[in-house]
Amino acid sequence: MPLNPVIESWQGRCAWIVGASSGIGRATAAALHARGARVAVSSRNEAALQQFALEHAGSLALPLDVTDHASVTAAAGRLRDTWGTPDLVFACAGHYRPMRATEYSLPEMRRHLDINYLGTLHVLDVTLPPLLAAGRGHLSLMGSVAGYRGLPQALAYGPTKAALNNLAEVMYFDLHDRGLGVSIVNPGFVDTPLTAQNPFRMPALMTPVQAADAIVRGWQAGQFEIHFPRRFTLGLKTLQSAWHGLYFAAVRRATGL
Repeated sequence: MPLNPVIESWQGRCAWIVGASSGIGRATAAALHARGARVAVSSRNEAALQQFALEHAGSLALPLDVTDHASVTAAAGRLRDTWGTPDLVFACAGHYRPMRATEYSLPEMRRHLDINYLGTLHVLDVTLPPLLAAGRGHLSLMGSVAGYRGLPQALAYGPTKAALNNLAEVMYFDLHDRGLGVSIVNPGFVDTPLTAQNPFRMPALMTPVQAADAIVRGWQAGQFEIHFPRRFTLGLKTLQSAWHGLYFAAVRRATGL
C-alpha cells in the first residue's frame, strides 16, 4: 500500500532539485526532465547548472549555497516568481569526507552538519509554508544507508544522515494528513565524486543513472523510504535490529575496518 500519493505522470509538474550539479542529483533532474517535468536545478556550481539548462531545454538554473539561508530564500523566490509552488522538492545537496575517530576534526564535523542537515532545514524553511498553503506536493530528503547504524569512515557523515531519517519520519506524521508526500532516499554505494574518496571496495556499486531511476520509480509508487540496491540494503536493514556485538563483528568482517 502506498504511503504517499502516487504520481502517475510527471508531464508539466514542477520539480526543484537542490544539489543537482553532479552525481545523483543531476541524474535525477535529467530523469525527471525526460519524463516531461519542468525541472529547476540548484547548487553552488553555477557553471554546471547553466550547462544542465543548455542540455535540457526549458529547465531553470537557480544557483545557491544551502548553508546560506538568504541564498536559499532568494532562489526559492525566483522559482516561485517563474513557476509558482513546486510539486516536488528534493533536498539532495550533500557533503562527505571519510573520517574515523582517530582523525577527528571539529571543522569537518561542522561542515557535514552545515551542508547535510542545516542545509536541508534551510530548504524546508522556504518550501514548507507554500506547500502547506497549497495542500499538495512532495518533499524528499537525501539520506543514506550510513544513517541506519554506525559505520567505519562515517564519523561525520553518518550522524547527519541518521538525523535526516528521523526528520523525514516526523515530517510524515505531521504532513501526510495535510495532503503532502514525504520520502527519504537511502542509497547504498553510488559512483559519484563523493564516493570516489572511499579507500575501500564498495559492494553493489550503482551508477547515478541507475540510482535516479530507482528514486523516480519510488516517488511514482508512493514509497516513503526509497532504498537501493535492495540486494545490499536489505542486508543492512536486517542488521538494524541486531545485537551490538553481532553488528560490530559483521561490519568488521565485511569491511575489514
